Amino acid sequence: MTQTIAAKARPRLLTAAVLVGLALPGAAFAQTAKERELEARIAQLEAQVQALLGQQQQTAAQVQEVRTAQASTPAVAAAPAGSQPIQATTITPQANPGTTFTVGGMIRVDGMATKTTDGDIAKGTAGRDFYVPGAIPVGGEGPDTYMDAHAKFSRLWFDASTVLDSGDKLGARVEMDFFGGTLGNSAATNTYGATLRHAYLTYNNWLVGQTWSNFMDTNALIDAVDFVGPTDAVVFVRQPQVRYTSGPWTVSVESPETTVQPYGGAARIIAGDNSAIPDVIARYTHKADWGHVSFAGMARQLKYEPAPGLDSTDTGFGATVSGLVKLGERTDIRYQVSGGEGIGRYIGLATIQQDAMVDAAGNLDALGGWAGYFGLRQVFSPTVRGNLFYARSQWDNDIAWTGPGVTHKVHSVHANMIWSPVPKLDFGVEAIWGERTLESGADGELMRLHTMARYSF
Repeated sequence: MTQTIAAKARPRLLTAAVLVGLALPGAAFAQTAKERELEARIAQLEAQVQALLGQQQQTAAQVQEVRTAQASTPAVAAAPAGSQPIQATTITPQANPGTTFTVGGMIRVDGMATKTTDGDIAKGTAGRDFYVPGAIPVGGEGPDTYMDAHAKFSRLWFDASTVLDSGDKLGARVEMDFFGGTLGNSAATNTYGATLRHAYLTYNNWLVGQTWSNFMDTNALIDAVDFVGPTDAVVFVRQPQVRYTSGPWTVSVESPETTVQPYGGAARIIAGDNSAIPDVIARYTHKADWGHVSFAGMARQLKYEPAPGLDSTDTGFGATVSGLVKLGERTDIRYQVSGGEGIGRYIGLATIQQDAMVDAAGNLDALGGWAGYFGLRQVFSPTVRGNLFYARSQWDNDIAWTGPGVTHKVHSVHANMIWSPVPKLDFGVEAIWGERTLESGADGELMRLHTMARYSF
């Protein structure tokens, strides 16, 4: 645009120069009427030139303003011809102004080759999908080998967060996987129901809803290929709760539930009549450059109704210490040790032992025990890492009440390698050996090669 203005100005300037040249030879003589007319025309031309120069400067300033505005505006990719936007408004029109809504998850596929020494794990049970030490067969009909594959642990989550003008912080999360009941069969559709994992809201330091128990230290979990890893010993519970966090302290009241080993060794019972007192848990976590260490304590009431109108209660308590210690930029140790009475539901996905035993009179007695794991993680390169870990739990059954057929101890050794060729994409393989021993002394072993492919988004 500025070039066009300059081009128009050149003929006028040339005319002015010619006229000036014509006028100079007569400068020594008295001005005639014609000369005065020429001088007037020259003055007029000079005024026009000045006006054109001012207009040119104004135009250049406007162009610079446009360029500055364009530079500060994010580039928007051109839409394909004929395309329409998905929607013209926010996807959360009922939310508070300024709410950020995010979606994420992962696609995960697991494949396992398993050998058990005393019969096979029942098809369609959790022990066929990941390592469940309480499901290791004991006293079966000899060894068996089998393979399984599934995508049940694929995951989807939705998150909303808001900071109000008052400075208050609001948040919410819903997360699901597909580890629900079977809706098809492995011969054709392999379909499964969606399972609620997390559903909670947060308000400043408060959390209300279902998520990991405060008794569980998620930052000390092993980097496993198996879905859980050190299942023999890990604290692993998700349940409704109300939690308050202040600095390194978190205190929660959580949904009470009691699992019971009936008299004589029958199958476990999940008590239908919950305690009137929630499980109370407090945790303290110290973080430093070298890692972290965390301590948690729990007190709970166990309750069982052996017959209508007859309640039996006992007190349960437990403690756990866990953490992560960095041994360098590429090496760390992860651990957890737990113990107490009446904590069976919190250990190993409640698949190993119960919270309490029942005597001949129907009285409830909290079951004591301990559990622990220890793991070494090594990063070999930016794309390859590996883990070696051991896990164990052991329980103090009174066989006069439980019989000799209940689990006395479980333990396992795991070694894995995980390759991440690009960010968020993992391929892993894990070798697992596990053993389950009953109070009678009988035992059974499991050997498994577990593979995993996972893309997180």
